[in-house]
Amino acid sequence: MNITTVMHKGTKWIDPEMSVAQIAALMKEQDIGALPVGENDRLIGMVTDRDLALRALGSGKDPTRLTARDVMPKGIIYCRTDQPLEDAIHLMEEKQVRRLPVIDENKRMVGMLALGDISHHVSRELCGELIHAVAAPH
Repeated sequence: MNITTVMHKGTKWIDPEMSVAQIAALMKEQDIGALPVGENDRLIGMVTDRDLALRALGSGKDPTRLTARDVMPKGIIYCRTDQPLEDAIHLMEEKQVRRLPVIDENKRMVGMLALGDISHHVSRELCGELIHAVAAPH
């Protein structure tokens, strides 16, 4: 199965200078737990609700001064539109992530692949394996 048939299409990203308060408000408004971060028409990272809790509130720094750039982890984990869904699932298991930005052949973000999306398109066994791997202690 192809990733593009499963992913959420048309995801938008946030600016790296967006404040963590604005990020939290947007996550609440949209009922989501992760936002991709983009700059100069390129995906540069992701901010999750966990990043807000641990890197903003748990850092000892003044959270009113922190931005997406300050709390997003280094490096980007993503999948490509031309990959089989199974490859993306294995990547999610390996990296213990619940969401992956989806990049096309032009290196443009075209969607987001989430654990919930996968659960509707794969066997219970495969979904269970993914959940087990993602939920395992780090």
